[in-house]
Amino acid sequence: MLRLRTTGEDLRQVSARLRRIDNPEIKKRFRKELRAVATPFVPLVRSSIRSIPSTRPYTADGLRGRMSKATRVEVRTVGRDAGVAIRVDGRKMPSNMKALPKGMEGTKRWRHPVFGNREFWVTQQPHPYFFRVVRPAGVAGRRAAARVVSSITRDVS
Repeated sequence: MLRLRTTGEDLRQVSARLRRIDNPEIKKRFRKELRAVATPFVPLVRSSIRSIPSTRPYTADGLRGRMSKATRVEVRTVGRDAGVAIRVDGRKMPSNMKALPKGMEGTKRWRHPVFGNREFWVTQQPHPYFFRVVRPAGVAGRRAAARVVSSITRDVS
């Protein structure tokens, strides 16, 4: 599971205040605005996944297509892990491919059987696709999330 998070004590405090008040409209707006901050990152990550070099053409059923489909935004406004995350979720991959998003992003080579044949294994180089795309835009995303938190804080106070 790969994530980029915007978290902080301010977000936790706003979340706690929202739980205490009984205004579903503000809670809904808070989640919607946080999701809107992170949503522009998803097409960037998906495009980066599709551009991973391969000897085969891109297909929706291939590794790159499945990784692209597993990319999503997650907004949590409760608990210790309150925040916004862009995830390439291995849990959304087929059972034999759950570790592949992390392996492709990794810094070291990884091995896998050729088409599931456990007698023939190949070593594959990682092809970083996530952080090289998200990091440059991360500063703007954190600023936007801070604006959302401050806006909701003003409304709640």
